[in-house]
Amino acid sequence: MNESRETVYLDHAATTPMYDEVVAAMTRQLTRTGNPSSLHSSGRTARRAVEESRERVADSLNARPGEVVFTSGATESDNLAIKGIYWSRRREEPRRRRILSTAVEHPAVLDTLRWLAVQEGAEVELLPVNRHGELDPDVLRASIERDPGSVALVSVMWANHEVGTLQPIRQAVELAHAYGVPVHTDAVQAVGQVPVDFAASGVDALTCTAHKLGGPAGVGALVVRRTVGVTPLLHGGGQERVLRSGTVGTALIVGFAAAIGIAVKRQHSDAIRLSALRDDLVQQVRQTVAGVRVSGHESRLDRRLPNNANLQFPGCEGDSLVMLLDARGIEASTGSACSVGVAQPSHVLLAMGFAEAEARSSLRLTLGHTSTQADVDAFVRAIGPVVERARASGLPALRRLRSAGLADSSVSGRLPGAPTALSARPRSPRPD
Repeated sequence: MNESRETVYLDHAATTPMYDEVVAAMTRQLTRTGNPSSLHSSGRTARRAVEESRERVADSLNARPGEVVFTSGATESDNLAIKGIYWSRRREEPRRRRILSTAVEHPAVLDTLRWLAVQEGAEVELLPVNRHGELDPDVLRASIERDPGSVALVSVMWANHEVGTLQPIRQAVELAHAYGVPVHTDAVQAVGQVPVDFAASGVDALTCTAHKLGGPAGVGALVVRRTVGVTPLLHGGGQERVLRSGTVGTALIVGFAAAIGIAVKRQHSDAIRLSALRDDLVQQVRQTVAGVRVSGHESRLDRRLPNNANLQFPGCEGDSLVMLLDARGIEASTGSACSVGVAQPSHVLLAMGFAEAEARSSLRLTLGHTSTQADVDAFVRAIGPVVERARASGLPALRRLRSAGLADSSVSGRLPGAPTALSARPRSPRPD
C-alpha cells in the first residue's frame, strides 16, 4: 500500500475514527493513576470518573446509571446477556429451554446461541425474515404462542450490520412481555445512527459498544434492567454489580462516555447529512454500473440505517471488489464472514432469500462522521473500472463451476417460513 495516498474510508460499520474530543479526554485520564476499587484518594478520583461516565452513557440512552454494566465490548455484552439471562431463567424454571432469535443476527449472537445449543441443550429457533431482512412480528407471535412457558429469552437486533434494516423492536417487546419473556437487543449499529431510547423501547437488555461511535475499541456496555436475573460469566472482584468482575478500565470508559455523548447529540443532523450522501452514492453508482441491486429496504428508508448502502454487483465476487478498491485507496467491505481464509457468502443475504451468487456479489458501504462528498465521488469514479475488471477475472472461474455443476448448488433461495435450525458453520471474530 502506498502510505502517502489519501485513503477513502467507507467501512464505518466495522469501526469509525475516534473523535478528537475522545482522544483528548482519554489522554488526560491515561496520565492519572488510580484503581476505581481502591479506597485512597487516587482510587476515589478514578471511581468518580467511572461513575460520571456511567451517568453520561445512561443519559445518552435514557437509562438509569445503575442499569449500565461496562464490558470489554459488544461480543462480551451479547454473551453476558444471552447466556446470563438463559442460565438465570433455566434455574428458576427448568422447562424454559427455548431461545427465539432471527436468522440475520450478528455472529456474536449466533455463535453464542450455537454454544448454548451444543453445550447446554438450549432449543434455539432462528426465525425467518422477509426480502428486506425484517422480522415479521406475527412469526414471532406464533413461535411464542406455540409454548410460551418454554421460552427463556428473545434476542432481536435493533439494526442489521450488513444491510442496515431496522427491526420492529417495540412490537417484539410487546409480544414477548405479554408472556413474561425478557427481550435482549444488539443495538451496536443503531446507537448514534438512529434514536435509541432504552426506557421507551421496553427491552430488558441492550448491547452497545464504543468503537462504532467514535470511541475506543475494547469497551462497551450491557444496559440491563435490575429486575432481570443475569448469571455472571466472570467471577472475581465483584465489579459492575457482580455481573462483570475485573479491574475497570477507567480511560476506556471515559472515552466511551465522551464518544456516545457526541454521537447521540449529533445523531439527527448526521443522519440527514449521511442519508443524503448515501442516496447520492447509490444513484451515481446505478448510473455508472449496469445491473446494480440494492439489498435491504430501498423505498422505506425510515426502516434502514441512514449511513448504510449494501449493493450487489452481478458477475463479481465481493472480496475481489474489496481488494481492487483497496488498491485504489478506497476501503470498503463485503457482507461475508471469512473463516480459516475461505470467503463465505453472507448469511444475512442468504436468509433474505438471495442465491449464493447474489450473496457473494455484495459490497457493504457505510458512511460516518468523517465522510464527505469527495469520498462518494472518489468511490463512484473507481467503481466502474473495478467492476469491469472483477467481472472479467471472475468469468472463467464461474464458467468452470457451472460446467462442473457446482455454481449455486448449495443454496435453494428464500428460507422457508418455518424457523430454521442452527447450523454449526464456524465464523470469524466480530468485525462489525
